[in-house]
Amino acid sequence: MAERTHHLTLRFLAEPTDVNYGGKVHGGTVMKWIDQAGFAAAVGWSGHYCVTIAVGGIRFVAPIRISDLVTVSARLVRTGRTSMQFGVDVRARDPMGGDDRLCTHCVIVFVAVDRDTGTPLEVPGWTPTSDADLRLCEYAEKVMALSKGIEDTVARFAPDAAVPG
Repeated sequence: MAERTHHLTLRFLAEPTDVNYGGKVHGGTVMKWIDQAGFAAAVGWSGHYCVTIAVGGIRFVAPIRISDLVTVSARLVRTGRTSMQFGVDVRARDPMGGDDRLCTHCVIVFVAVDRDTGTPLEVPGWTPTSDADLRLCEYAEKVMALSKGIEDTVARFAPDAAVPG
């Protein structure tokens, strides 16, 4: 197997089919890009088929326009026994020049599974080494704890909408 890397970057242009009537990229399209980058990074790290199990803390902070150069960066920030958490940044800029601007950020969680049975599989562990990695790991833990708190609140107040567990 090729050397494992804990980050992955995708770059492409926002196309006319990606945008809404206001000329900005649909939020759902951005979420698809996040999932694709996270999936590729998770498979690359684990060496197994992976499924998305959670997205937390997603923030749309700036619009992406048609023809912007989009960069989607997924960085491994934490591993569990069978799961991997990635911090994902979506940035965009005019391809003719200009500064990158942060458009969206989130934490996305994948579990490695057997492709045929769906049984979770162990993933290689990853240990943060830099101060930035340690901060991202702590951030991911807090975001996912907040997301879990939201799920618990939904289960308490709107049981029909609760996530099965």
